[in-house]
Amino acid sequence: MSNTTTLRVYLEAPMLKTAVDGTFNFMNVLKATVEGAGWRVEWHEASEHARLRAADLDGYALFHAAAPPDARSLSFRRAYHYPFWQIEPTQQRWRFEVARSAYDPDSIDPTEARDFANRLRARVLPGPPPRRDGPILVPLQVHIRRCRGFQTMSPLDMVEAVARTGRHAIVTLHPGHHYDPGDMDALHTLLRHHPNLKFAPRTAPVLRDCSLVATQNSAVAFDGLLLGKPAVLFAQIDFHHIGLSVAELGASEALAQAETFAPDFDKYVYWFLQKKSINATLPDAGERILAAMRRGGWPI
Repeated sequence: MSNTTTLRVYLEAPMLKTAVDGTFNFMNVLKATVEGAGWRVEWHEASEHARLRAADLDGYALFHAAAPPDARSLSFRRAYHYPFWQIEPTQQRWRFEVARSAYDPDSIDPTEARDFANRLRARVLPGPPPRRDGPILVPLQVHIRRCRGFQTMSPLDMVEAVARTGRHAIVTLHPGHHYDPGDMDALHTLLRHHPNLKFAPRTAPVLRDCSLVATQNSAVAFDGLLLGKPAVLFAQIDFHHIGLSVAELGASEALAQAETFAPDFDKYVYWFLQKKSINATLPDAGERILAAMRRGGWPI
C-alpha cells in the first residue's frame, strides 16, 4: 500500500474534461506542483454527494467554488478573470486572505500598474474609452428580498437607497438566475414608484459609461474598477479596499462620496490580481499554490 498523500480535485464536468485532457493551464500547474512536492493528484467530478463523502476519505480535497467540508479540504476559484486564481479554506470571498490584507498604493509602481491594467482591459473589456457621465448602475444578484448576514440591507432596499438620491439609475438582473414572482413583483413596484429608476436587460452596455456601481458584492463592480468606476459596497467582499463601504459610511454618504471618488484604480487592480492572486502563467505560480495550501493548514 502506498504512503503517498493523495489530493483529490473535484471539478464540474466541463472543467474536469479540460483537466483530464491537459488543456486547463491552472490545473496543469497545480498538478505539477503537487506532484513535485511528493503527493499524487486525482481528478473527480464534483457533486454534493462527492463533497460530503470527501471528508471520509484519506488525503486532501480541493473543490471548485464550493464550501470545503472539513479541515483537509480547500476551495479554489477564479479571481474574476483568467489566468488569476485563489485557493482558500472558505468559499466566502470576504474571508479570503486578500480581503484581510492591507493595501498600500504607494508600494505599487504606477507605470507597471497602468501597463498591466491596459493589457487586461484590452483583453476582457475591449471598447471605446469609458466615461463617468452616465447613470448609477445597480447590478442585482440573487435573493433580492432577503438581507443576509454579510449584507447591510436587502438588495431591494439597496435599490431604494439609490433611488432616494434622485439620480438616474439603471437596475440589471443576474444573468441565468431565475427570480421568483414575488421578487419580480417587488422590483416592478420599486420601478413604478421611482421614475429615476430604469431597468436594462444587460449589464455590460451600461457599465462602460455609468458614473458608479452600487452593489452588494457583484463581480460587475470589480470590472467597474478596471474601467475606473467607484464601487459603493452594500455587503462584504474581497475587493473592498478602495470601495465605499455602506457599513462604514451609511448609504447616503457612500453614494454622495462616489460622485467624485477617484483613487488610482489601476494600482488596485494590479495589486489584487498580480500581487495577491495566483497568476497561472507566471513562473512563481507553483510557489503561490503551495503557499496558499500551507495557509490553509496543509502539510505540503
